[in-house]
Amino acid sequence: MSTHPSWDSIAQLAAQLGQAAKQAGVRLTSAESCTGGLIAGAITEVAGSSSWFDEAFVTYANAAKMRRLGVSSASLDQFGAVSEAVVREMAEGARLAAGADLAVATSGIAGPDGGSSDKPVGTVWMAWASAGQTQCQCFHFDGNRQDVRLQAVFAALHGLLQKIPPYRG
Repeated sequence: MSTHPSWDSIAQLAAQLGQAAKQAGVRLTSAESCTGGLIAGAITEVAGSSSWFDEAFVTYANAAKMRRLGVSSASLDQFGAVSEAVVREMAEGARLAAGADLAVATSGIAGPDGGSSDKPVGTVWMAWASAGQTQCQCFHFDGNRQDVRLQAVFAALHGLLQKIPPYRG
């Protein structure tokens, strides 16, 4: 992503997401590591979001991912927190724990430290889980810590919006 989203563009996207979720009767949740609650924050900036959003999970530490979301220690040990396996388990665990129709999960390396040759700073794994399926995607964002986190929030909300079934009236 070459242009970094502003908080205003994130707020506009969250409002669109809310309208779609409300029309479709879909309840959402998030499980956040590197975004630290920014997704939930963007969602709850939308007036009336309580009609389509009950709760979210900020599970920054691995122990919290296991305790709150049911992430397996085997996945964490084998793949690390920033991995497809872990975000899949985070999203599925959050969806079930919240009784939501759709969940998003994020885990990544926002920087400025913590990157490696395999997982450089800006690497963020995301998963979107519904009752029927879970889709995962790896992103490589650029910029400073705030840039990476805002790009991740925008991508997470955009992914949620794409996965809401069209309103049939």
